[in-house]
Amino acid sequence: MSSKTKIIVLHMKEVIYTAIFLLFAILLGILIFFMFGPEKNKPASSDEAGLYTPGVYRSSVQLSGNTFDVEVTVDADRIKSIQLVNLSESTAAMFPLMKPALTSLASQIYASQSLENLQYSSDQKYTSLVLMDAIRAAVSKAEVK
Repeated sequence: MSSKTKIIVLHMKEVIYTAIFLLFAILLGILIFFMFGPEKNKPASSDEAGLYTPGVYRSSVQLSGNTFDVEVTVDADRIKSIQLVNLSESTAAMFPLMKPALTSLASQIYASQSLENLQYSSDQKYTSLVLMDAIRAAVSKAEVK
């Protein structure tokens, strides 16, 4: 009688080591999937990117032959600072309302993070309008399109 039955002897230690090795291999595969999975390779959508491209943006203002810049610094979601750059002493003396008007506008913009519905006094109307146009031009350069 020839029997084709084969008996396999497994040692319990070998079975345990194999099970632990397979468990670690499965955990490593899951870890690799979450680290390098398809979500990581997707480009950021415009909703996640923010309102602005972070940086410093300038807009030039020319008054009576004198030129200076309005500098706007933004990060991804907010306007961080607004200041006058390259403003000579003679221009500051000729237009003394320039700095106070910018300070007033800037504080309103920082609080609301908007260029809409800004308040200005009647004695600073034209100066404020010139500055608001320059600020809008600089912020439009920063906006994510």
